[in-house]
Amino acid sequence: MKKDLHPTNYRPVVFEDLNNGTRYLTRSTVDAEESVTIDGVEYPLVKVHISSSSHPFFTGEERIVDIEGRVDKFKARREAAQKALDARKKAAGKVRARKPADEAATADK
Repeated sequence: MKKDLHPTNYRPVVFEDLNNGTRYLTRSTVDAEESVTIDGVEYPLVKVHISSSSHPFFTGEERIVDIEGRVDKFKARREAAQKALDARKKAAGKVRARKPADEAATADK
């Protein structure tokens, strides 16, 4: 077996679910910038967007989890594009109708 294959910096780390505030204390090698004190002991804190306590597969709930606001951003862009299109149509003035195909052919002769 190879030596020094596995990391040696395992330590207790707290993972916090941002959806419902659930915290898990486990061992990990992940680097963390924040820390939290639990029962008088300070642990590194890693914040995650979703965990087994908030994921619809594990909770049985079907809901949209949109932490980053991607759906709202998409809807806002779509609404802004529609408003811009309406403004361009209004600024263009009256709409010109095309001549029917048979009139266009007789007008050229």
